[in-house]
Amino acid sequence: MQISVIGPGAPDGDPELLRDAEAVGRGIAEAGAVLVCGGLTGVMEAASRGASEADGTVLGVLPTLSLADANPYVSYAVATGIGEARNLAVVASAHAVIAVGGAWGTLSEIAYARKLGRPVIAMRSWTLRNRADTDLGIVEVETPDEAVRAALTAAPDATTQR
Repeated sequence: MQISVIGPGAPDGDPELLRDAEAVGRGIAEAGAVLVCGGLTGVMEAASRGASEADGTVLGVLPTLSLADANPYVSYAVATGIGEARNLAVVASAHAVIAVGGAWGTLSEIAYARKLGRPVIAMRSWTLRNRADTDLGIVEVETPDEAVRAALTAAPDATTQR
């Protein structure tokens, strides 16, 4: 199982958001899943640290051409050289997506994930409603434990989605 963690690379001095991201990463690793992220700083680095310190695997999909740009907790890096377009690869590489906080890049990843049919779990992230007030496939949670549990539950069987 692969779970993407998305969120701002510069969380504007919100230490609680980074603690939550780290706890989400730890929970993903403890569940035996691979964490996929954008491989850089902020929420991505905090989640990577949590997973790495729990002996998990972290796949960083970088926007740049340099593997050296990956945060120090990334197990495997993919240097794409495609800038923000890598957001599609981050969410397409997961069975479920957890958004921790959110900036514009996070919003684009949520949109890509839903377009691809990936479940999205939102913790202190974008709150979206459509005009028809129908289910958008985004589950809002309050805690890191709830986020990981919801992602594991919402994700399709990893053996059927490749």
